[in-house]
Amino acid sequence: MDVNHITRMRSSITIMPPYHSTFLTESGPDARLVGNLVLLPLHTSFRGPSYPPQQDYDIIEETLDLFRANSFFKNFEIKGPADRLLIYGILFVSDCLSKLNKSVNLREATRILNNLALDNFALPGDIGFPLNSMYQAPTNKNDAELLRSYLSQFRQELADRLLKRVYSANDQVPDKFWLAFTRRRFMNKSL
Repeated sequence: MDVNHITRMRSSITIMPPYHSTFLTESGPDARLVGNLVLLPLHTSFRGPSYPPQQDYDIIEETLDLFRANSFFKNFEIKGPADRLLIYGILFVSDCLSKLNKSVNLREATRILNNLALDNFALPGDIGFPLNSMYQAPTNKNDAELLRSYLSQFRQELADRLLKRVYSANDQVPDKFWLAFTRRRFMNKSL
């Protein structure tokens, strides 16, 4: 093969872009924003400021559906506030999976992920928040408390639904196809 042939082959390969949130249109002028992060409605049984959505599909389901496909990408163009929530969710799922191992049963995994979801976590603008370059800090203390409460509710619901998927086949052993993504780092970041 000559150099020109290799160059033509490389230019003909199309790289699939990462998946963006379908809720970008819902983060319009009527959306509840804290900084540049939208507080989307959730189907949840956990206490918090979220309200139920009009449709069955919510940002939690979207995060779980897109996690495995998007976890291969090191770059992600943010197209709106809903993408920021999607990024946060994908990074949280990655952290959850890294806490699980092959020998953990559902009961132990529930305890581990509940502790992780309720654990003290950094908000945008805090020193320990890894994505400060992409997220705006809350403008006041009330907004910060609202964001903390929403993200806590978001994390609890996300951990709960993740467990239902990871242990859907067997309560004693996590799904190996989910655990295979423990080494993947979306955008080379972690929470």
